[in-house]
This record gives sequence, C-alpha cells and structure tokens, in this order.
Amino acid sequence: AAARPAMASAGGAEPERPHPKPFLIGVSGGTASGKSTVCEKIMELLGQNEVDRRQRKVLILSQDSFYKVLTAEQQAKALKGQYNFDHPDAFDNDLMHTTLKNIVEGKTVEVPTYDFVTHSRLAETTVVYPADVVLFEGILVFYNQDIRDMFHLRLFVDTDSDVRLSRRVLRDMKRGRDLEQILTQYTTFVKPAFEEFCLPTKKYADVIIPRGVDNMVAINLIVQHIQDILNGDICKWQRGAVNGHGRTYKRPFPEQTESSSVLAAGKRSHLESSSRPH
Repeated sequence: AAARPAMASAGGAEPERPHPKPFLIGVSGGTASGKSTVCEKIMELLGQNEVDRRQRKVLILSQDSFYKVLTAEQQAKALKGQYNFDHPDAFDNDLMHTTLKNIVEGKTVEVPTYDFVTHSRLAETTVVYPADVVLFEGILVFYNQDIRDMFHLRLFVDTDSDVRLSRRVLRDMKRGRDLEQILTQYTTFVKPAFEEFCLPTKKYADVIIPRGVDNMVAINLIVQHIQDILNGDICKWQRGAVNGHGRTYKRPFPEQTESSSVLAAGKRSHLESSSRPH
C-alpha cells in the first residue's frame, strides 16, 4: 500500500509531521449482535459520520471485507447456503494482517470489496486513509493471535442468542432468502461456529457490552475514551511498552469531566455496504 502523501503546507512552512500511529480497537461478537451498529453509534456520537473520508479521525473497517476468493465449487455451495462463512478458514487472514499492519503504521491502504450476493471479491477496492482511531469489527477479529495482539482495546458485543437469530432471520428474508435455508444455515454453520470459534474469544475482551447499542452507558464511556485520545493523549497510547504477553499498558476509561470535549467537525469514517452476512 502506498504511504500517505505529505500535504503541502501553507506559506512555505515546514511539511506536515508524519501521521501518528492509530489507536486500534477490535469489536467482536456473534452474528447480528450489533457490532456494526455499535460502531456506527460511536461514529455518530463523535460527529465523524458526515466528514470527508480523507480527513476523518476515526475509521471503521469490517472483517467481512477479507473473505477469501471462493473456488467455483465453493461459490456453488455458497449460493445454496451450504458454505461456512463463520469458520476462521473463510477469511484471508494474511491479507487482513498485512492490511492492519499497514494501517497501524499510518499508511494509506486499499481494502477489498466483497459482494455478498455473488459471494465474490470485486475488482474495485476501497481506499482507506490514515486515521487516529480505527474500529475493526467482525465475528472472529480476536481468533487469530497475531491480529488479536495488534489491538490496543478489545470490545465484545454480547447479545442474547434468540435476539441475534431473530435479527438474522428478518435481515436475510429482506434480502429475498428462503426461511428454511436461513434456519438450516444457522443450525448447520452459524450457531456451531459461534460456540466453537467466536464465543471462546470473549475472554480476550477488555470491555464486554451487553445488549449492544441499547447499552448507552458502555457506549458513552467508550466514546469519552476515544475523545480523550483525539483531544491530544494519542501519544500516551502507543504500543511502546510491550510486556512478555504482547499486551501493553492501557489507561482506564477517563472519569467524567465538568464538560465533555466535543470533536471539531472535519473527519469521518467509511463503513462498508450493509449487504453483509454478519
């Protein structure tokens, strides 16, 4: 990926200093738990959802962008609901790790675009510019240790399984999918994979968010946490002092101050299309 170009400075002043390495936040949880909704709410409360993509301070990325390119046989299974998109092997972990590594290094990257109707990776990519905070969400973002150890903060959206199933059924039926196929796919692949691969990674979370976006107390704490970073404390969050387990010292959520800082308008994040499986 290409490095971020230096911006011309006004009046012949010194060129812009290198972009600070971003604070990387992982957001995990089961299918239809509300991961992307939580991320969108965080963006909304930060005032980042209506800002030019090149100037954003906070960025949202999805693990769903990194599904592997399927073979013809796998595509045929996927169209019948017989391919396991919830298994760790369904993701291109090498590309995901390389992309996140470049993002953490402050580089501009190109993220794949995945078409969930045809179950294929498109030729077009999404250009992602450097940001101060990156939210990376997905069902298995904590499964791979190399990727898991890159996060400075790990969130797990914990939503009741019946609620998640009902959301998934309604969502997939709106996409024209057959109810029997939806339920068969859920019982055959989604539920077993959640219990085997996703749920065990909950133990790696620093913060668990019960009820997802309905838990505004937790979300407001996280927003205040991010505001603290954006308002000048980013240098204190760098992965400088790594201990033997690959983890770093993380400051607690800041206490409520007399007046919460409000982010200046001017930065925004890109969120992929809503036509996604998880």
